[in-house]
Amino acid sequence: MSSANPPTSGQEPLAALMAAQDPMRWQILMTTLALANTESQALMAEVMTGSGPLSTVTKGDPMGATDAFREVGQSLAMNPMAMMQANLELMQGWMNLWQEMVSETISQESPKEKDKRFSDPEWQVNPAFKFIRKAYDVNSKWMNSLADRATGMDPAVQLRARFFMQLLTESLSPTNFLGTNPQALRTFMESGGESVLAGLRMAREDVRKGNGKLYISQTDETPFEVGVNIATAPGEVVFRNDLLELIQYAPSQPQAYSKPLLIFPPWINKFYILDLRAENSMIRWLVDRGLTVFVVSWRSADKVTMDYDWDDYVKKGIYAAVEGALQASGAKSLNAVGYCIGGTLLTSALAHMSATGYDKISSATFFASQSDFELAGDLKVFTDGPGRDYVYGLIDEHGGIMPGKDMYETFNWLRPIDLVWRYVVDMYMLGKPPRPFDLLYWNADQTNIPGPVHRRYLKECYSENRLAQGEYTVLGLNIDPKKITIPVMLQASKDDHIVPYESVFRTAKLYGGDATFVLSGSGHIAGVVNHPDAKKYQHWVNPGKLGASANEWLETSTEIGGSWWPTWWDWLRPKSGRKVTAVQPKDMGLGAAPGTYAKVRLADIPLPQK
Repeated sequence: MSSANPPTSGQEPLAALMAAQDPMRWQILMTTLALANTESQALMAEVMTGSGPLSTVTKGDPMGATDAFREVGQSLAMNPMAMMQANLELMQGWMNLWQEMVSETISQESPKEKDKRFSDPEWQVNPAFKFIRKAYDVNSKWMNSLADRATGMDPAVQLRARFFMQLLTESLSPTNFLGTNPQALRTFMESGGESVLAGLRMAREDVRKGNGKLYISQTDETPFEVGVNIATAPGEVVFRNDLLELIQYAPSQPQAYSKPLLIFPPWINKFYILDLRAENSMIRWLVDRGLTVFVVSWRSADKVTMDYDWDDYVKKGIYAAVEGALQASGAKSLNAVGYCIGGTLLTSALAHMSATGYDKISSATFFASQSDFELAGDLKVFTDGPGRDYVYGLIDEHGGIMPGKDMYETFNWLRPIDLVWRYVVDMYMLGKPPRPFDLLYWNADQTNIPGPVHRRYLKECYSENRLAQGEYTVLGLNIDPKKITIPVMLQASKDDHIVPYESVFRTAKLYGGDATFVLSGSGHIAGVVNHPDAKKYQHWVNPGKLGASANEWLETSTEIGGSWWPTWWDWLRPKSGRKVTAVQPKDMGLGAAPGTYAKVRLADIPLPQK
């Protein structure tokens, strides 16, 4: 069986590279391998003796994956026809693969590779690697189909089985192993084994950073400093309490609209994703539109705030920030924004306001935010019985605080190909040190969460969906989102793996007033933060009624190229009042933007231990 044309990317074919190695080169390679073996043994010792999260709470199978797989097996045993059909499809896949091998069609040029894991030319032209890749596709497709074929299962258990089977098949990708990754093998040969040695040393450093648990360094954080080269929009902290700092940004023109805009970001990350760089800053863009912009900067949980609950976030968060913004601006009402969990909190507060007659928020916009959790996606794996117990165990292990590092790890495993295995290959197999990247710096700049607010969010919102059902209480009152009658706009992102757009669409139907839905391209971050000047992605609009389902809405929508921000502004501008003299933020003696809370790193906060 002959190979197709050799790689054309400037990379030497593996066979030729191995044949060209002289005895001296092989000796150097063996010496380097001996050093790599020493590093590998040291790495394993550090993992096994680490004093970090390798405690009883994370041993065994705390997420209940094994139980979920067992239930899938039991279901298929009771339905032999489903298992037979799965096995027939597996057999057919292998027959097709062998037919390709015999006919040598497997060695012909393939279409452009869409899966970035298999972009190396060897996967396209080397028959051995092409066979490995196709065999992996056949097997993983079969494995991932098993949970879907199971019937009569609890939906939460089936979701868990599907999620962990996907993690398993992605972990078994041939690209994740040195012996079956042509790029890693080539680099290994060309570097005389130095790539693997360097990778092991970086892995050891990441284990040290994780205190005995692998904590993947996705970026070089050294070039960045909050307030110096990221989060640099000019402004002042005009109010501070134990939970938040309220930042007012300086106007960029003499006049501004009379109604300010107050943004509530999630407390799971820091607010400055909205002000990462001057060229993609949403905050600067909004200020340039003529808005007086306020943003909440949440405090990372510590011994002062570790006992704060949802009511504290409503009272000392939403209500305090609204009053602070109105006092600083002199306005009588404002428009609000809630991003992700900040939007869930805002919805609960707006429902409380409607019940008490508080009318100082005129409209609300929600970025990638859900308050109906029926279709909340893979994160529900962490909110059912075993998943929630696991998270509760982490909170207990750390004295009542949900550690930011564990939240970071959870979100990484929702997209392991991009956020885990990519870095395992690049760093630990190819020996490439992480590059500076401001977005990944922000992503790693996590915050701790008070245990009580996180427990309630997982149980009453995600698991029991009480907020959507009108069974949620805020500050002693039972609240109902249907009583929210101010106009709202909900933005969702088509490829959002954290807040699926179907879930946001379902949330849009909760409110009692006019609700507008807009769908953007990309994911949870890039779908929201997409400056119009970048001319990237697209968005969809569909004026009129929402319709029965997200798919129906999308099928009848209009696609518009570029950022969704101008569409949002067309909606927000008429609700922002008339033009008045712009209000400069006052120096309250609390410091300049981005404030002090945003500069606190996880390493600066000692976590209490159980």
